[in-house]
Amino acid sequence: MARVRGAHLTRGAGEVLQGVDLDVRAGEVRALLGPNGAGKSSLLGVLTGDLAPSAGAVEIDGRPLGHWSTVELALRRAVLLQQVGVSFPFTVTEVVRMGRAPWRGTPLDLEDDDAVAQALAAADVTHLAERQFTELSGGERARAALARVLAQRTGVLLLDEPTAALDLRHQELVLQLAQRHAREGGAVVVVVHDLGLAAAYADQVTVLARGQVVADGPPAEALTAELLSEVYEYPVDVFDHPRTSRQVILPVR
Repeated sequence: MARVRGAHLTRGAGEVLQGVDLDVRAGEVRALLGPNGAGKSSLLGVLTGDLAPSAGAVEIDGRPLGHWSTVELALRRAVLLQQVGVSFPFTVTEVVRMGRAPWRGTPLDLEDDDAVAQALAAADVTHLAERQFTELSGGERARAALARVLAQRTGVLLLDEPTAALDLRHQELVLQLAQRHAREGGAVVVVVHDLGLAAAYADQVTVLARGQVVADGPPAEALTAELLSEVYEYPVDVFDHPRTSRQVILPVR
């Protein structure tokens, strides 16, 4: 559904991406992992079109990113940024409804009310629907912003650290929503710092370090103790959960 090939990106005096490849496939949740400054958000920015690579190619639905207009892109992929700034006193419902803007004037704008209601419920913010966005806590804002993305109803979801401000329950909820979207035929790329969440919910992981891909594949194959200890410059244990057999990843303490 989307592809990056040989992406190089320079920001300031340094090259933050060095020949990075990425495949975004229908039916998969792909987690982007790595330490601070590894290039995760930069790679996501290249994929969204917010950052122009100095070399390489980006495709959406088999065509170069530049082929699509802004509205056409918005019909194909929805983007959740790390920081969502809303300066005016819009209600949560009004913010979520903004996600329906690309469909205005199409037959699918008849689905607006249903899409907004379902997105509010999915992100667990229905009870906040009439609250002003600017009055919400950080976690509540993050969930309201996620609801806007869900209301957009696109095939590809690009999520930059959607769990950063959330409590344990809502972190799990976000990754469960991502997994459900993929199971229904969509594709998700999500930047996360919690390695355990990635191991539990991602179908594929891409590990970056110093602007390069150092591991790519299913979590059980890519997330080894040796690799993670080297990448994060801190000893890490990886073992199988006794009930689910999913990887449990913890720092050595």
